[in-house]
Amino acid sequence: MFFKNFKIKKTILFLLLLLIMPITVHAYSDYIIPGGENIGIELEASGVMVVGTYEVGSQNPASEAGLKVGDKITAVNETAVTTINEMVQAIDQNKSKGEVEITFVRGKDTKKTTLKLYQDKDQVYKTGLYVKDRITGIGTLSFIDPNTKLFGALGHEIIEKSTGQMLEIKDGKIFESTVTDIVPSENGTPGEKNAKYNYNQVYGSVSENTEKGIFGTYSSSLPDKKQYKVAVPSSIKLGKATIRTVISGNTAEEFEINILKVNENDKTKNILFEITDDRLLQATGGIVAGMSGSPILQGDNMIGCITHVVIDDPKRGYGIFITNMLEEAEN
Repeated sequence: MFFKNFKIKKTILFLLLLLIMPITVHAYSDYIIPGGENIGIELEASGVMVVGTYEVGSQNPASEAGLKVGDKITAVNETAVTTINEMVQAIDQNKSKGEVEITFVRGKDTKKTTLKLYQDKDQVYKTGLYVKDRITGIGTLSFIDPNTKLFGALGHEIIEKSTGQMLEIKDGKIFESTVTDIVPSENGTPGEKNAKYNYNQVYGSVSENTEKGIFGTYSSSLPDKKQYKVAVPSSIKLGKATIRTVISGNTAEEFEINILKVNENDKTKNILFEITDDRLLQATGGIVAGMSGSPILQGDNMIGCITHVVIDDPKRGYGIFITNMLEEAEN
């Protein structure tokens, strides 16, 4: 009888251990909708970014206050601000005092300083600050998960040019954009897509800006097109593949590439490839700004998307594994 009870207890213990052991289960779908469409992107910062300073007469108020490019202003006289309009209103309410208390974030530290307000020759109060609270640009949609409606784009982070820092965002959106022309890449000089925006045709909301791309929820109707199997890195083969991107108007097209190397030890530069499609090379000279996020397909599999160009040889570039992006989208 003791032996039977012992066996039961061992079985229960084993089952309990199984239940408490961590099990990694991915929520993303086995098949996803590849993008390739050109998109407009607008991101709202989580605070007001200092992107420059200027002198008012012979004074430089921002420098006197110790404010620097890259600082993020979060409050004026203890009133929280997340937009330029909120900041201006808070300053206007206190301008008669000739100064305001500024709360700002620098790196991981929150600090406070006193910002003096100076009047110019027209008796207008000036802060000496150039600030920004949002970024607008273009990129390429990478994928939509048909089950969760999560989307990913770009394959890399969005950086504010003036500060060189990754933008911490409050929210954002993606919307329709149309490629109007392309400035081709040359050795040492990456080109770019030029596009016009249609802010009224919103595709989705952005919730994350990370080193592996921007991610959010797709709110428009799902595109009616073929779904591709999510490729695990070990299944990717050297040799022929295609990328999907827009070079004119709104239509995404496929172009041939050659995969040269696969690297599973990097976070974003996982796939080294070269463009072999003559029509794409004639149109773009290689990879151009705005192609970031363009899906990389191999057979019926989606294996990744474009992230970087090799500056000295723009026919070559890097892509991130699609699994890396999908895992990031889940977080």
